[in-house]
Parts: sequence; C-alpha cells; structure tokens
Amino acid sequence: MPGPIALFSGVVLAGGRSTRMGNDKALLDVDGQPLWRRQYNFLARAGAGDRMISARSDQTWLPLDVTRVNDATPDLGPLSGLAAALERCRQAHLLVLAVDMPRIPGSWIMKLRERCDDRIGAVGQTEAGNYEPLAAIYPKAAMLPLAKGALADRELSLQRLIHRAVDDGFLRVQTIAAAESAWFENWNEPGDVSVPR
Repeated sequence: MPGPIALFSGVVLAGGRSTRMGNDKALLDVDGQPLWRRQYNFLARAGAGDRMISARSDQTWLPLDVTRVNDATPDLGPLSGLAAALERCRQAHLLVLAVDMPRIPGSWIMKLRERCDDRIGAVGQTEAGNYEPLAAIYPKAAMLPLAKGALADRELSLQRLIHRAVDDGFLRVQTIAAAESAWFENWNEPGDVSVPR
C-alpha cells in the first residue's frame, strides 16, 4: 500500500517570460506578498523539507537566503526548470508547483503523497485525459534521466514526458474531479488575477 511519503523536496517553477501578463507574474502582489513567496511558503506548509525557486538568471529579485535553481537550458519551457530542480533535489521525491497556480490546496498535495511510494510519484489527470504536470510529485531517480533525455532530444512536451513515465510505472495517476479543475487554472493574463480562496 503506497504513501504518504514523509520526506520530499519542493520547487516553485517561476522562470517563465510572462509575456501575456505584461510583467513578471512571480512578482504579482497577492495579499501583500509576491506570488513567488506565497507559493514558496505553500511548499513548506505542504511538508517540503527543503525548497527551491526555479528562475531565469536575469530574474534578480530572488533573496540570497532562498535557494535558486537556474534552468538547465534557458528558454526551453518548464521541462528545463524541472530537469534542473530534479538535479538539485535532496530527497527521493520532488514536489513541483507552478508559480502561477495559486489555487492549489494542501488537500491536493496530500492526495498525491498518498499515491507515492519509495520509487513512484503521482500526477493529476483531467477527465479529458490531460495531465497536470506543474502540481505533481516526481521520483528523482526515475524522472531525472527521462527529463534530461527529453531535453537532449528537444522533446519539450511535458504531456509526452508524463505519459511515458506513467506507462513505465514511475508515476501513478490521481483523477482530477470536475469540481477540482479550478485549482489548476493558470494566471496568464491580467484578467486572471484574483485573490485565491
């Protein structure tokens, strides 16, 4: 019987260009704090033993006391940030959270943790069959070589990567109910921003 796993690292993926938002979405003010800080604090509440922020080298706002992980290869999307964070991950599992998904509740992370074991992680899947790879838990030993191989081949689709990992037995799937779908909405444009409940 799997999980819940006790020890895991956490990373907030914050290195996107925020083109549609018009400014760096990681710096959006949410209840008096920047969005990156809100997500970073969420990792601690979710149980991450150590935490990182995945960012571009030109994002100079990150304080020195926060562990920074630069993308493995710049401008190749979230896969590059995922690969770099897996490389730096101290634990057997890595909780990944996108900076622009502030509605993810702690209960979702607990559901994922319950699906994990020593070598297997967990990812959500919508009723339409799409994976939600940016609020997921990955097993370092299995996913790091897959992510590095995909980067080397310029296969940048996280959907394809996750599909392969599920097929290979490295990830278990947690179904996302219709009522839970709002948790996974991204803040991509100014009109998307609202105070998370």
